[in-house]
Amino acid sequence: MRLLTHNYLISNVKGTKEGYPLQIEAEEVVIEDSPFDQELLTGILPKLNYEAVIGALHQVADKVEPKPADIPEKLPEEGEIDSATLEALYHVLFNIHVIEGHLVCPDTGRKFPIKQGIPNMILHEDEI
Repeated sequence: MRLLTHNYLISNVKGTKEGYPLQIEAEEVVIEDSPFDQELLTGILPKLNYEAVIGALHQVADKVEPKPADIPEKLPEEGEIDSATLEALYHVLFNIHVIEGHLVCPDTGRKFPIKQGIPNMILHEDEI
């Protein structure tokens, strides 16, 4: 699961009031390099919850080798992002993959497994 994917996932367990952002309990994280696509990244940036990206990065940072380049704690304005920052952001969003672990609902504590890079967000009958 890419950290980009994590940015769009939410817990819909019955009774959940604050199911976003999910917490990441990573067991295995890998880097899978992909070619930098600035046009794709700049199209996605306005749709991101950047604070959730920073939180996700902090939650998996101890499992990532080699360590990713630093990204700013707050997203600079659109015209003020230099190319090194764009490349670092792209790396964080597209190249860091959680292979095994759990996503945890911040409201209910419900754990959703991540197996072979795929988060399973299917609810049990009593959670619908």
